[in-house]
Amino acid sequence: MEITKVTYLVFALVIAVALALDLGLLSKKNTVITIKKALFQTLFWVTLAIGFFVFLWFEQDRKHALEYLSAYVMEWSLSIDNIFVFIIIFSAFKVREKFYGRVLLIGILMAIVFRIIFITIGVALVDQFSWILYLFAIFLLYTGYKMFTSTEEEEFDPQESKVYKFLRRFLPIANHDGNGKFIVKANGRPVYTSLFVVVILLATIDVVFALDSIPAVMGISRDKLIIYTSNTFAVLGLRSLFFLLRGAVSKFDYLQQGIAIVLVFIGVKMLTEKWINLYIDKESQVLLSLLVILACIAGSIVYSVYHQKKGTPKDIQ
Repeated sequence: MEITKVTYLVFALVIAVALALDLGLLSKKNTVITIKKALFQTLFWVTLAIGFFVFLWFEQDRKHALEYLSAYVMEWSLSIDNIFVFIIIFSAFKVREKFYGRVLLIGILMAIVFRIIFITIGVALVDQFSWILYLFAIFLLYTGYKMFTSTEEEEFDPQESKVYKFLRRFLPIANHDGNGKFIVKANGRPVYTSLFVVVILLATIDVVFALDSIPAVMGISRDKLIIYTSNTFAVLGLRSLFFLLRGAVSKFDYLQQGIAIVLVFIGVKMLTEKWINLYIDKESQVLLSLLVILACIAGSIVYSVYHQKKGTPKDIQ
């Protein structure tokens, strides 16, 4: 069996076993997840992701392993932006805390399916039209610039979003959670609860975030294996990360600027790759990218802790 097929097989087995453990042993239906349990689950998913990095190092080579780690760290840091929006969605639809876990799980699994579709299309387009990478690079430069210079984010209102309005137009929506159900009967016909709406919003919001992250990952590696696995591990760990950080996410005021610098760095790297290759070998480029990503993310978090912006919202309980 080829090395790549073995790697895909190991990856699929790890994900299957991990989900079984997470759902069967670490999570129970309709229960509140404590900080302690969230920390344990986060360490569980991070350990699996690092373990896969070690596996790639020995099964393939150091370059692929470092590409995977760089992509995973970047995706993981971008997840914190998702968490802030998730909190707003839960609050807007008054989701009870005991339903958070199941709603997040279903939304995240749907998001992974959408990401796989996006990645497959993106890789196919790049294989067919290599110049699309330059469009991705310009898009990253623009996104990074907008993120860095943004001083005040517009308040996201889920009930004013196009997705919610679309659902309201074509589906009968109930203004309650159905006591944990996604579909209930009303006057003999099916009605979709607020939990169903929240699941759809979580999945579609993640697709919006993927418009930034997938081009950025392709700036780190063109290998489909690296793109698929780094995205999957980062997104699967998002649920536990939500419960761990939801009370402190407002502290990371300058993380956005750190991510912006990373996006600009990757965009410049993509545009100048032809000249960079003349002076720096591929493996050194990957290592440099990893160091820049780690420095920007860690630096922005540390800076946020010691320089909190005035007027930021209090931590969400």
